[in-house]
Amino acid sequence: MRQELMSLPKTLAEDVARNLVMVARLIDEDPEQAYAYSRIALRLASRVAAVREAAGFAAYATQKYAEALAEFRAARRMTGSVELWPVMADCERGLGRPERALAMAGEPEVQKLDKAGQVEMRLVAAGARRDMDQLDAAIVTLQSPELASNSVQPWTARLRYAYADALLAAGREDEAREWFAKALESDKDGTTDASDRLAELDGVEFVDAFAEDAEDAADEADDAEESVRGKDEQAAGAVEGVADEAGDTGADVDAVEDADGGDGERRGGAER
Repeated sequence: MRQELMSLPKTLAEDVARNLVMVARLIDEDPEQAYAYSRIALRLASRVAAVREAAGFAAYATQKYAEALAEFRAARRMTGSVELWPVMADCERGLGRPERALAMAGEPEVQKLDKAGQVEMRLVAAGARRDMDQLDAAIVTLQSPELASNSVQPWTARLRYAYADALLAAGREDEAREWFAKALESDKDGTTDASDRLAELDGVEFVDAFAEDAEDAADEADDAEESVRGKDEQAAGAVEGVADEAGDTGADVDAVEDADGGDGERRGGAER
């Protein structure tokens, strides 16, 4: 990539590089933001193959498959490389065209891929078979020397996981459990959820401690609010009681004053 950017003016190359770095940094945790950076890089240097490839992966990560496919094709035309062939086929799947993905799996380009690329193509082809409800064919597609090998390669966990998932979909639960366990063994980076799938098969339920704590805190807050509300109501009741007593006292005073006034009048009348 650095060599490609060297064909640009220095300032422009630096701007493009900064955006490509952000794409790489955000594509897993914030695909939409990564996509936004890729569009900036694309506006700055659309004739650089690395930019088209990065834009393709950013679009792919946000499920914009038509756009991703167009960018991957552009990058391939610029470089002549077949490296993007599997992801291009997966874009066809994303566009609802699994038959095209299968056709690509049979093209001569696949033979030019390295071992990792060929395994990736096998995964895409198996996925296309499942898209077409050809579950048994998907299982057969995944059966390969790479699957049977005891050596652990970067693709091993995903290949074993895909095989286990296909077996489970076919109702072969015991075999699926075995291959989920094998996937977990080889998944040092946690790229799959094989441990969760094994737990599901064994009937184990995970409790989210954080969720429970949040629920307890919410209950405590509700209890506190109800307590405060109860005290407010008691206070209001007390105030009303005092007001009532004050009203009664005022009435008594008025009555006494009325009585005194009457007596005065009567006394005045007697004096006259």
